[in-house]
Amino acid sequence: MSKIYRAAAAVAGAAVLTAGLTACGGDSLEKSGGGDSSGEPGKGSLVIGSASFSESKILAELYAGLLKDAGYSTSIKTVDARELYEPALEKGQMDVVPEYAATLAEFLNQKKNGSNAAPVASSDIDETVTALKKLAGPRGLKVLDPGKAVDQNAFAVSRDFARKHDLKTLSDLGKSKQKVTLAAGDECPKRPFCQPGLEKTYGIDVAGIDPLDIGSVQAKQAVKDGKDQMVLTTTTDSTLDQFGLVLLDDDKNLQNADNVLPVVNAKSAGSQKIADTLNKLNTVLTTTDLAELNKKVDAERLKPAEVADDYLRDKGLVK
Repeated sequence: MSKIYRAAAAVAGAAVLTAGLTACGGDSLEKSGGGDSSGEPGKGSLVIGSASFSESKILAELYAGLLKDAGYSTSIKTVDARELYEPALEKGQMDVVPEYAATLAEFLNQKKNGSNAAPVASSDIDETVTALKKLAGPRGLKVLDPGKAVDQNAFAVSRDFARKHDLKTLSDLGKSKQKVTLAAGDECPKRPFCQPGLEKTYGIDVAGIDPLDIGSVQAKQAVKDGKDQMVLTTTTDSTLDQFGLVLLDDDKNLQNADNVLPVVNAKSAGSQKIADTLNKLNTVLTTTDLAELNKKVDAERLKPAEVADDYLRDKGLVK
C-alpha cells in the first residue's frame, strides 16, 4: 500500500476497532500482549503486530526472530490497517509494531490535530523522528531508532525510455521536457507527493493520470507496453525487473523520510534490552535488502517466516 494512502487515512471508529481486533489472527487481542519490561531474557512474552501486506509481515518476522534469539516468547498478530493496530499498540494489546517514520508521524498528527493539521514530517529523518516521538510519547508509545531501509513513494519508467532520454533522476525527466502519462491512483492530482509535487519540484510535464491501482501489475504493464510513461510505486517494489522498469532517483527529496523503525508500547516493551535487540537490524537491513525479501515472498512465494529466518542467519544476527 502506498504511503500516499497510509498517510492520509482517517481514524477508524471504536466499533470497527473492536470488531477488527477480535477477528484477526484467531485470538482476541484483548487477551494478548503484556510483555515484561524488565528486559531480561526469558521473562517476556511479546505480541508483535503486523499489517496485512507482505513487507509488514516480513518485518514482523524479523523482529520476532531477533526477540526469540534474545530469550523472549513471541507471537504475531496480523491486522488489516494502521487504524486498527495503532490503538491496539497504545492499549498494550500489541507490544511491538514495524512502522514507517513519516507515515506514522502524520497519522498521529492528524489523529491529534485533525485531518487538516499542518504536516510535521519531512524528508529529513532526524526532524521527522523528533516530531514522531513528541506525538507518540503521550500515547504511551516509544519510538526506537530508524534503520537504513526506506519504503516511500517512488516513480519508475521503462529501461528503454530511461535510456532513450538519458534519465537517472526525476530532475533529468523534468529537464528532458518529455510529457508523461502517469499510472497512479485517482487521488494523485490532489496529493502533494504525487502530481503537484512532480510538477512543482521537478518541472515534470504530467500530461495525464491513468487511474490504475498504485504499483499494480496493470499499472506496471501499462508502462512496459508504452501506454503510460511512468508509474507510481515504492522504493521496495520487488517486481520492477519483471516489467523492465527502473526507478528514477528522488534527487530533490520530494518524498518524506519513511525509514523503517520499530515502535513499542513503552510500558510492556520499553526496556533497553528490547531496544538493543531490535536495533541490531538497523545497521544491516537496507532498502535493497527489503526489496529482495519482498521479492522472495511476492514473486517466489516463500513464507515470510522462512525468508526472515534465512536473512537473520545469513547476516549473523541470530544464533
